[in-house]
Amino acid sequence: MTVVIDRSRPVTSQTTGQGAGTAPVSAAAKARAKGDAGQKLYKPRTPIYPKLAHGRWRTIKWALLIATLTVYYVTPWIRWKRPDGLPQQAVLVDFDHARFYFFWIELWPQEVYFITGLLVIAALALFLVTAMFGRLWCGYACPQTVWTDLYIHVERLFEGDRNARMRLDAQPWSFDKAWRKIGKHLVWLGIGFGTGGAWIFYFHDAPNLITHFWIGQAPMTAYVSCALLTLTTYAFAGTMREQVCTYMCPWPRIQGAMLDEHSLQVTYRRDRGEPRGAHKKAESWEGRGDCVDCNQCVVVCPMGIDIRNGAQLECINCALCIDACDEIMARVERPAGLIAFDTDAAVAARACGKTPTYHLARPRTLYYAVALSVVSGIMLWGLLQRSPLVAEALRDRAPMFVRLHDGSIRDGYTLKIANRAYEPKDVQIRFAGVEGTRLKTPGDDTVGSVLSVHLNPDELQAVRVFVTAPQAALSAPNMPAAFTVSAGKTTVLAKTIFLSAQGNAP
Repeated sequence: MTVVIDRSRPVTSQTTGQGAGTAPVSAAAKARAKGDAGQKLYKPRTPIYPKLAHGRWRTIKWALLIATLTVYYVTPWIRWKRPDGLPQQAVLVDFDHARFYFFWIELWPQEVYFITGLLVIAALALFLVTAMFGRLWCGYACPQTVWTDLYIHVERLFEGDRNARMRLDAQPWSFDKAWRKIGKHLVWLGIGFGTGGAWIFYFHDAPNLITHFWIGQAPMTAYVSCALLTLTTYAFAGTMREQVCTYMCPWPRIQGAMLDEHSLQVTYRRDRGEPRGAHKKAESWEGRGDCVDCNQCVVVCPMGIDIRNGAQLECINCALCIDACDEIMARVERPAGLIAFDTDAAVAARACGKTPTYHLARPRTLYYAVALSVVSGIMLWGLLQRSPLVAEALRDRAPMFVRLHDGSIRDGYTLKIANRAYEPKDVQIRFAGVEGTRLKTPGDDTVGSVLSVHLNPDELQAVRVFVTAPQAALSAPNMPAAFTVSAGKTTVLAKTIFLSAQGNAP
């Protein structure tokens, strides 16, 4: 049937579909009418009031919260002994001098591949943990989870637990409600400011920066970064909370590729819990499941979901529903573990009367473990083989070479030598690949087969070198060569080329 809508007729009470003989109204027109009546385009966030859980998993979350926040806030203040003139901060990203310090490790800009390798290791470790145990990162160590937990704890201190907070929000404004709300938000802002303040200490010497910060002499980037981190921490952990995990973070959608039926996840054991329903103390448990439909697993969930509906995108595997359910099972004198870390395959096996089997080692996890081991091994090998002395030769382009009055050929080079050690080094420079070469530096009349250069700790020095070769030693227009840079037992090569004929440059 075709419906014809006559838009030439004015919309009146006769054309709104409320009486007989009225003309039909399109869905779009109804939506517009609702919008005009004050309907919002998007559904506002529904507040979630998670109840405080008690049990093993909640204790683990408290311990990890304290540990991770302690690491974050304390690390910039750890001192590490280095030579005078170098930062004494254990962990520091020094953009001014292009260095990254991590305790005894110091990385230069040319070693950014170590940072890349670290990110690859972190990604593979996350894939492996997710494939084996679900979203443990999200539930216990993700900054969004950690700071949200902290903010909810502050909220409980001011407003009480779940029921008290719900009653407070439903009450009209009063002095009691105002001071609790204002106090909570002020503490939230203080935590956000502490978060931003701790972050900027990773990029400047913490004791100096904290002094300069309060007297207005810190870099502008420090003030901007602190303000941004304050606002984002306050917004994400205080007002957005689960929406960050559900809508902003890509990991809930990516994790689907990491999980399978053998992955351990927080699971409602439907084979044991159904059929569910209320239970009185004197009633028998025959013919029914262990779930008493108390809804405690829902009210403790910081994401506001019902784990009994199965695996869901919003679930962060925090396991607080396990603590809540175990507490109820103890009260009704039933075994714990109605909600537990389990696999879909195990639940299906028990439903069929079979004994479940668990496969932590399977092709997916083995691949992640092997890849993680290989990348970790390569990074460890690279750190162990890292030379404290690095040299690179840049040949002059203009002029490419100079023919001297005795027929010998002179090439000019800029030799960049980096001393990555914390001790000064006296290095010897030699030139290999062409027989009979002589070396000298501009402004020094000394000519010889060896040049000596002094390098300070953690110094990059550019050395101009003229290499002169007798004509008889030149067998080709361009000859492969190398500078040999030695300091003690350490020797490195800086490969280059010696040119002796114009126009034959590579």
